[in-house]
Amino acid sequence: QLQAFGGGLVQAGGSLRLSCAASGRTFSTYAMGWFRQAPGKGREFVAASWSGGSAYYADFVKGRFTISRDNAKNTVYLQMNSLQPEDTAVYYCAASRTSRAMPTRMNYYEVDYWGKGTLVTVSS
Repeated sequence: QLQAFGGGLVQAGGSLRLSCAASGRTFSTYAMGWFRQAPGKGREFVAASWSGGSAYYADFVKGRFTISRDNAKNTVYLQMNSLQPEDTAVYYCAASRTSRAMPTRMNYYEVDYWGKGTLVTVSS
């Protein structure tokens, strides 16, 4: 089970940190990711943290967002800086049993568990 926290309203240029807590004893073996869904659009990949610790980002967040994980706390984080109105979306955390030799994007069909979303609204 996944539960995301940390969404809210922020002005353009501001920052937020999302957290996603997972239950279970095998968190460290899962790849963890973040996706988002803007109003009227499909769900898109944002960032992934693979079980070996490597990360991969969608081009539109590179240099602004950072994914990290604390396996001792069964938690994955998404630090979002320099937020823009186009980042407004419901953000979802995801867990996948898929492993990778090299970090790449996490695909929608690879997700085994979805968390409930948390809304991020960026005002201009």
